[in-house]
Amino acid sequence: MMDFDSTLYFITDSSNYEKDEFLFRVEEALKGGVTLIQLREKNRTTREYIELAQAVHEISKKYNVPLIIDDRVDVMLAADAEGVHVGAEDMPVALARKIIGPNKILGATAKKVPVAVAAYEDGADYLGVGAIYPTTTKVKTVLTSTDTLADICKAVPIKVNAIGGLNPTNLDVLKGIDIDGVCAVSAIMKADSPKKAAEELKKSFLELNK
Repeated sequence: MMDFDSTLYFITDSSNYEKDEFLFRVEEALKGGVTLIQLREKNRTTREYIELAQAVHEISKKYNVPLIIDDRVDVMLAADAEGVHVGAEDMPVALARKIIGPNKILGATAKKVPVAVAAYEDGADYLGVGAIYPTTTKVKTVLTSTDTLADICKAVPIKVNAIGGLNPTNLDVLKGIDIDGVCAVSAIMKADSPKKAAEELKKSFLELNK
């Protein structure tokens, strides 16, 4: 598995943007210090998803930031992205690992300690844990307590990122918890300046546990 930095994990949402504007925002976020990027598309055809993944990958490679594809192992392979993220209703972690091999990044969603441990044992390289706060994205969210987040960090040796409604003003709840980074969708995607938003969120996280 390649080494990767999950300090600032940007998850995209293209639903409100034309392609050019979307790609511009992706690049601005990368300029702002995003360390890992996930392309998440729930409503595109397979061909559309692949084409957008290829376009985003061209940009992310310029910044040496790994591209993770949400849900779809086939799209990840077609775009030769660096990894895939699977949720509770997606392909099982062990099967995803078998298909993508040992050299790609495999992420999984975990909201409870037993799920986190199972994902680690099945080959996940990192976990997204949350939602810490309610979110505005169009995915089903179940809130996860910071106590559970802390317990998950203690239970597995892989990277753990907090996700769900996080922005530079509300990270205090994560203080003292041994997470590797934060995930953000709206805080970056919907910002007037995705670059500035990424810079501020990354700074806030790095200052959290000084």
